Amino acid sequence: MLIDIGANLTHESFEPDFDEVLARAHQAGVAQLVVTGASAEGSVEAAKLAERHETLYATAGIHPHHAAETTASVLSQLRDLLTLERVKAVGETGLDFFRDISPRPIQEKSFEQHIELAIETGLPMFLHERDAYPRFAEILHAYRDDLGPVVVHCFTGEKPALYAYLDLDCHIGITGWICDERRGTHLLELVPAIPANRLMIETDSPYLMPRNMQPKPKTRRNEPANLTWVCETVARCRQESDEQLAAATTATARAFFGLPDTAE
Repeated sequence: MLIDIGANLTHESFEPDFDEVLARAHQAGVAQLVVTGASAEGSVEAAKLAERHETLYATAGIHPHHAAETTASVLSQLRDLLTLERVKAVGETGLDFFRDISPRPIQEKSFEQHIELAIETGLPMFLHERDAYPRFAEILHAYRDDLGPVVVHCFTGEKPALYAYLDLDCHIGITGWICDERRGTHLLELVPAIPANRLMIETDSPYLMPRNMQPKPKTRRNEPANLTWVCETVARCRQESDEQLAAATTATARAFFGLPDTAE
C-alpha cells in the first residue's frame, strides 16, 4: 500500500480519463493521494476533487511561480479552504530560483504569508524549493519554532540542503527525479540519510515520469500508478524491501497529513 503525497490531478491532461487514472493508481496499490493546490483556482479544484473521491485529499496554496496571486483576498480564500476536512496542508508554496518566473522578493513575501497562515491554522506545510538554498532555509528557520510538520516536497537538492532541512526537522518528499540518470543520481547516495519517519514518496504527476520504467511508456504524462517505480528505486538505494519502504512511507504520510488508515 502506497500514498502519493503530491499529484497535480487538476492538470488538464487528466480531464479525458480521470476515473481511469484513479483506477490504475488503486490497482497499483496507491491507496490514498494528496492533490496539490498550486494556485488560487487550482486549490479550489483540488478541494473539489477531494470532496468527490474518498481516497483523495488536498492542499491549498500558491506555487512560487504564481506568487503574485498571493493577495489579501486570495489568502482569505485559502484560509476558508483550509477549514475543510479534506484539505490537509498549506501549500504548495516556497521558493523557485531556478526559473525566477516570479521576482524573488515577491516569492519570499508569498512564502512568509503562507507560513503565517500555517501558524494560524496549525496545519502542516507542503513546500517547494528549487535552487533556492540557503535562502529557503533562512526564511524557514526564522519561523520554525512556531510551525507544525513541514515537508520539502520533490527534493532535488544537494547534501548541504538535505542536511539543513533535516536539521530543521523537515520531512522530505522524493519523486521520480531519483529515477533520472541524467540529473538525479546524486539522490541515490543521499536518500539513505533520511530517517524513515521523515521520508515520503510522490509522483508530482503529470510531471517527472520515472525514466527507469520498463517497458518505456508511450506517453510522457506521469500518473500516480507509477509511484511503484519511485518506491522500488528508493527501497533499493536504502537496501530495504519494497514492502518495508511502502509500509514506512505510508505510515509517515498518514501521520503527517492526518489521513485515516482504513483505505485499502
